Amino acid sequence: MAKQDPIIAAFLDEKSSAYLYQTMSEVEKDSRLAEIYRRISKTEVAHAVKWEQKARENGLTLPDFKPDWRTRTLAWLARHFGAGMILPSMQNMERAGIVGYSKMEGTKKEVGEEQSHSLLINQIISSSKGGLSGSALAQLEGRHRSAGGNSLRAAVLGANDGLVSNLSLVMGVAGATLGGKAVLISGIAGLLAGSISMALGEWLSVQSSRELYNNQIETERQEIEQSPAEEIQELALIYQTRGISPEDAQSMADRLLANKDSALDTLAREELGIDPDQLGGSAWEAAITSFFLFTLGAIFPLFPFFFLTGMTAVYVSIAVSAVGLFLLGAVITLFTGRSVLFSGMRMVFFGLTAAAITFGIGRLIGVSIGG
Repeated sequence: MAKQDPIIAAFLDEKSSAYLYQTMSEVEKDSRLAEIYRRISKTEVAHAVKWEQKARENGLTLPDFKPDWRTRTLAWLARHFGAGMILPSMQNMERAGIVGYSKMEGTKKEVGEEQSHSLLINQIISSSKGGLSGSALAQLEGRHRSAGGNSLRAAVLGANDGLVSNLSLVMGVAGATLGGKAVLISGIAGLLAGSISMALGEWLSVQSSRELYNNQIETERQEIEQSPAEEIQELALIYQTRGISPEDAQSMADRLLANKDSALDTLAREELGIDPDQLGGSAWEAAITSFFLFTLGAIFPLFPFFFLTGMTAVYVSIAVSAVGLFLLGAVITLFTGRSVLFSGMRMVFFGLTAAAITFGIGRLIGVSIGG
């Protein structure tokens, strides 16, 4: 494949970024964040216009902009799960833009603006009061709630766990029995054991987090009752570390803690970094989601054994699993920016390597037991 001209590549990248930020501004419920995304989108449009002019000067013909599969997927995720879902991907795109522009002449302004965008996105991700919705995260996996909108990555990893672990188990048993009936029984047992274990682990993780957060909030409530002056000073110091003058910080803290209910909510967010409205999400939702994510991956290597037996089933299982691994690797490119072929084949290589090792071990055991 011919290498794309840097000017054309930069134009398409900026158009994609502008499209995504505009989409984020349209779906973001927090008006402050929506305005930030809208302004970034305008900046990216201005960058695209610059590259369009550069293309004309160099006699290049720019293609009509049509969002590629990655851009369309990210936009779909933003529309269905909120702008916060794709923030990590946008941060990676900004970093890639900084690196790309740093290698080109006459792009000092663009480098500075991309750096500014990256810092803004980083602050939104890390801010405990940035208005980011946690609902999108709860819909996929509670354990990774702190990932700043990165629940799709958690979903991919959950499905990957199920696929690789059950593929290894199935291949191990297949190596010992050469695809006998025991493979299906072992695969079903592995699927159930793994998915139930994942679900239980998620439930315990999220439930423990909720209990911890509730305990911390209750402790904070008692401190407000017993030592309100100290809590006011703590909050004032927090504001001062953000660049607010001591006088203004003290005034803000005094006003916020005048009402005990709002004071508890503010201190939970500012001092503890806890959103009282979220508290780690639903433990049952996280458990059920993890169960189905693991099951989704684990069914790939097992499916052929419902209809086939012997080495034919083994070969089909490997082929089906390879397709599943490649698809998971392709989805990961939403975050890494690497090529689909590279990420997909890397996932296939490591997954099938693990399967080959367990098949070989199972074969050795089977030969040894069989005499």
